[in-house]
Amino acid sequence: MSNTASLRPQPVASEHTPLKARNVAFDWADTPLHWIPGDPSSTHTINVLHLLLPAGERWFVHVYKQVLPYIRDPQLRADVIGFIGQEAMHSRAHDDVLPHLREQGLDPTPYTTQVDWFFEKLLGDRTLPPGRARTWWLKERVALIAAIEHYTAFLGDWVLNARTLDARGADPTMLDLLRWHGAEEVEHRSVAFDLFVHLDGGYRRRARTWATAFSTLVFLWQRGIRFFMENDPTLVGGKATVKDFVRGGRQGVLPTTGAMVRSIPQYLSRTYHPSQHGSTEQALAYLDRSPAATAAAAAAASGGV
Repeated sequence: MSNTASLRPQPVASEHTPLKARNVAFDWADTPLHWIPGDPSSTHTINVLHLLLPAGERWFVHVYKQVLPYIRDPQLRADVIGFIGQEAMHSRAHDDVLPHLREQGLDPTPYTTQVDWFFEKLLGDRTLPPGRARTWWLKERVALIAAIEHYTAFLGDWVLNARTLDARGADPTMLDLLRWHGAEEVEHRSVAFDLFVHLDGGYRRRARTWATAFSTLVFLWQRGIRFFMENDPTLVGGKATVKDFVRGGRQGVLPTTGAMVRSIPQYLSRTYHPSQHGSTEQALAYLDRSPAATAAAAAAASGGV
């Protein structure tokens, strides 16, 4: 695969860290359906992660396994392998929340079936002849992943700093899942973009796939919020509204609309590099105290699975 990159944004060297998967586990027995007390709308806005991410991150892993033979840089190859391990664990951890939702009377299957179709069929492998067509589709998906990872890192940085969730009494197990995942997204935030630059890096492809990724995420997320609010067995006539989303941002339990808007020119800047946003030091500090991550490290140190 030829390298036709037209720009080489420079990473912040101090932000690189070796990547490893942490074999975490969470106990959902005491987590309520509305784990942000008194705020089902904000709860379900974040709950969409459990429905959207497992299929998406399985797709990341599938695409990156196909890309490995084209990576010529040993450090980047090691980073991609670490990324694959972390994303596979993220998918499993969010998937494990779904039985808990079913126990509380909210079956996510109608929505997850649509998400699975989107990633497995619409963005899946295609029967293409070897050569330029197959290479184009692989590069296109690598660029899409880089754009999506801009937003997973954005969300990871947000949740690491969302102290209002603690003040509002959000469920500590759910917060640990979100912050463990968010910390790893910040930790590996440069990998997808570095891989895109390594294989292609063209600005037109970056801008085009950003537009596709952003519009798709907005579409799927709003459908997911509507699904939760309309199928929540504790709500009568539950509705998803833009007003509730904006309110959640103003109260600090969701990202603000202003921050989301500012994320757009960040990614589209010709000098953009993910290491310029977020803090690896902060991410690693959380991973060093996360109940799930520290339990996984202790189990690994003692020879446990």
